[in-house]
Amino acid sequence: MPDRYFLDTNILIYAYSNSEPHKADIANSLLFEGESIISLQVINEFSNICLKKLKLKENAVIGAIHEITSVTHVVGFSLATQLRALQLCEVHCFSFYDALIASTALENHCPIL
Repeated sequence: MPDRYFLDTNILIYAYSNSEPHKADIANSLLFEGESIISLQVINEFSNICLKKLKLKENAVIGAIHEITSVTHVVGFSLATQLRALQLCEVHCFSFYDALIASTALENHCPIL
């Protein structure tokens, strides 16, 4: 595994969901080993899914976010990141939010997403 890698929301969901234990094991190893990076967008998406789909209570989500952010590097994004995301949408037909995650990963020199 490279030194730096960017985690998508799905990895966090697998780590905190009990529905697929094998995927949870893999997600936890990615989350807790190496230098993982996530964006505020990933935290927002994670929070929404935990509340709406997993039906977790707000305090449980807050605890999960504290745990996640204690072992990952959290990055934001800028207007330039958003503009690059739109270019990725145009060239690669990505959805905007997927392109924004890819653009943020590229901006933070993460070779693996």
